[in-house]
Amino acid sequence: MKLLDQYLEEIKKELGSSERKVKTEEVGVVVEVKDGVTTVNGLDNITYGEIVEFSSGVKGMVIDLVQDSVGIIVLGEYLRIKSGDVVKGTGNTLSIAVADELLGRVVNPLSEPLDGGSRIPTHKMYPIEKVAPGVVARKSVTVPMQTGIKAIDSLVPIGRGQRELIIGDRGTGKTTIAVDTILNQKNQDVICIYCAVGQKNSKVATLIELLKQHGAMDYTVVVSASASDSATLQYLAPYSASAIAEYFMDKGKDVVVIYDDLSKHAWAYRQVSLILRRPAGREAYPGDVFYLHSRLLERACRLDEKHGGGSITALPIIETLEGDISAYIPTNVISITDGQISLEADLFNAGIRPAINVGLSVSRVGSSAQAKAMKQVAGKLKLDLAQYREMAAFSQFESDLDEETKKFLQRGSRITQVLRQKKNDPYSLGLQVSVIWAATKGHLDTLSINKIEEFEMKFVESLRLEGKILIDKINKSKIIEKDDEKKLEKMVTDIIDDLKE
Repeated sequence: MKLLDQYLEEIKKELGSSERKVKTEEVGVVVEVKDGVTTVNGLDNITYGEIVEFSSGVKGMVIDLVQDSVGIIVLGEYLRIKSGDVVKGTGNTLSIAVADELLGRVVNPLSEPLDGGSRIPTHKMYPIEKVAPGVVARKSVTVPMQTGIKAIDSLVPIGRGQRELIIGDRGTGKTTIAVDTILNQKNQDVICIYCAVGQKNSKVATLIELLKQHGAMDYTVVVSASASDSATLQYLAPYSASAIAEYFMDKGKDVVVIYDDLSKHAWAYRQVSLILRRPAGREAYPGDVFYLHSRLLERACRLDEKHGGGSITALPIIETLEGDISAYIPTNVISITDGQISLEADLFNAGIRPAINVGLSVSRVGSSAQAKAMKQVAGKLKLDLAQYREMAAFSQFESDLDEETKKFLQRGSRITQVLRQKKNDPYSLGLQVSVIWAATKGHLDTLSINKIEEFEMKFVESLRLEGKILIDKINKSKIIEKDDEKKLEKMVTDIIDDLKE
């Protein structure tokens, strides 16, 4: 009996000493599964953007909160989920691994490698959705983001921290402008992020190969959610690219992000929204489609030195149908960005490449960040070109033109010719300034129009060899002096004399 009492005493002690821990979990049940989106009952205290885990081990993200159910996008193989599966909340928001090791890599929107390389270290995680820096943390745009494309750097210059839209029909060279911008950042201490949304895998592979050939992958990250990926991954891709850009910006780096393209991003979001039975508005898009892109592009800015001094320059791409820039998504993104580079199919087909429509293209910030040397040679260029296009169209119906008009048309046609540029061949600031200077100062007025291309080829070759010191000087000082103009004039005259013989 004594032994029994002893046992009972020990059991009482054990029960008294142990603290009872109660663990609560948010649990729900899958009601339906459709195209990468699930509807779940339960999860009463879940938050928007929270990560949940299905009983099959697949993870998802809360994207829709309705009175009696929750909409979740699946981050993985949604076919493994079936009706009746249990869903648990994790209390975490969706974050991706960010690290310097991302440079030179191709990853999906969850920062998982697509290039067969090692996994990205997870010691640092960044949320894919983040509130944009406030006005106090920002600084005005004053540093140029050179694209290496004469027509852009002279007519619609881009500054570091700016959001410049590239808009045009399919096959008008939108991606080419973005790629040339990446190629031109070599040795400029700029990180580039190319985000492919809904593109063909073959197109992305070709682009990566091109970047490797030019040694540009060393400072580039490719985030890809291809056409074969789910709409949910395509929806997440631009936000993931922005999170990676913020990681480098927070380290004081200048970053340029290309979203190729946001039209397909909006289509993916529309698909997800229609599955969630959200009310459809204009062009069947949900009512918050404007917010979709505004909260993304607002994250691009230039930070004040107190906050690290880094910058994100956003180059979103939008595809138009038959040049209709008054459609819903184009007008939305035009109103969010600080200007647009408008590309025209007719100009592209006429051989004027890049096919920039001077009248519709504008940069609301970049002129304050334009290099002084470029301002010196291209001050009135945009206005003159716009007038030339109008006058050229009108002069087709007029046979008898006065001398002044003829001269103006001659100069305009030669400048238009000079602003043409082969793809994947970006020019340094010094080269751009020198070539544009030759045209705007009237040195090419007497040269036959069909010899302009040959002149430019010889002039650029001469500048890269004999004029290397001059070009380096302009690149460094960002100004063109009287002595420089005399040297350029001699080189131009010699080449023109050779071509006329």
